[in-house]
Amino acid sequence: MMLAAFFNYPIQRQEDPGNCRAIQQGNVTPDLEGYSTKHELLFLTAVPEVGKLPEDKHVAGEVKPTGEMHVQPLVYLQRLELIRNTCRDEALRNLSHTAVSKFVLDRIFVCDKHKILFCQTPKVGNTQWKKVLIVLNGAFPSIDEIPENVVHDHEKNGLPRLSSFSDAGIQRRLKTYFKFFIVRDPFERLISAFKDKFVHNPRFEPWYRHEIAPGIIRKYRRNRTETRGIQFEDFVRYLGDPNHRWLDLQFGDRIIHWVTYVELCAPCEIKYSVVGHHETLEDDAPYILREAGIDHLVSYPTIPPGITAYNRTKVEHYFLGISKRDIRRLYARFEGDFRLFGYQKPEFLLN
Repeated sequence: MMLAAFFNYPIQRQEDPGNCRAIQQGNVTPDLEGYSTKHELLFLTAVPEVGKLPEDKHVAGEVKPTGEMHVQPLVYLQRLELIRNTCRDEALRNLSHTAVSKFVLDRIFVCDKHKILFCQTPKVGNTQWKKVLIVLNGAFPSIDEIPENVVHDHEKNGLPRLSSFSDAGIQRRLKTYFKFFIVRDPFERLISAFKDKFVHNPRFEPWYRHEIAPGIIRKYRRNRTETRGIQFEDFVRYLGDPNHRWLDLQFGDRIIHWVTYVELCAPCEIKYSVVGHHETLEDDAPYILREAGIDHLVSYPTIPPGITAYNRTKVEHYFLGISKRDIRRLYARFEGDFRLFGYQKPEFLLN
């Protein structure tokens, strides 16, 4: 049973807003924090919380609002094909499937006018995509005018969550809207989450250091005389523990920064139009905007050179000194993410 099942509480409703508007936007340079953070080929399967979805109508090669015809490059079709095939692998079922519960629907942001759904995968440059949707939803006229403290404040950013709609509204949007999310190497994402929440904590969220870190240390620190704050080894042991869910329930939705992509976005249950990769975001971001039919309305913020590239040296540094047993247990939990999205098994850490 995947984590989402634990968060299957009643859904709050709202009427369809229908007030999404778009404003012409040029490139701006983002802060780095946002980065430390067609078409439907797919697939199967049952959607337990919202019912079985009819075949998606947002198909490859359809005419976009700009009147242009786009043919999906092979790499994006291959990514969807890999997801489809991995979802069919019964040996990986427990690592690739999850219920489409409120926990998942809370991760998906909605732009009704342009019929877009974006599933949030923290520590993969999501801040920038949220800014794009905030502009499209009309809350601010341009990306550079959005205050940083508003981006993640869901009372102020004008981004409705899919969970806020009726069951019929959820089904209709999942069936017909353009849907996407972004992934990156799973272990590098965990490093980014650890640094952002437990080391730098740039948004001054004290609960990570003062509530979550002590809980992890109490259960997972091997050397009880060690008095330092949370170390990456403690974090790895927590995440790789098959019984981690009892702590997850205590931590609540704050775990979104390190749970699997499967638990966040249900890629075997929801037919996504595009899955972008952080490592190729310079190509993927314009492609996503074009396929969503909004490239003439908004631009993705300028990507600082080299910031999205995979950094093996950094990964080796963080895992240095951590036991092979703990790393293998971590990989066992995140294997579904590695396999679904084509990331190479990190043999240099495991053997």
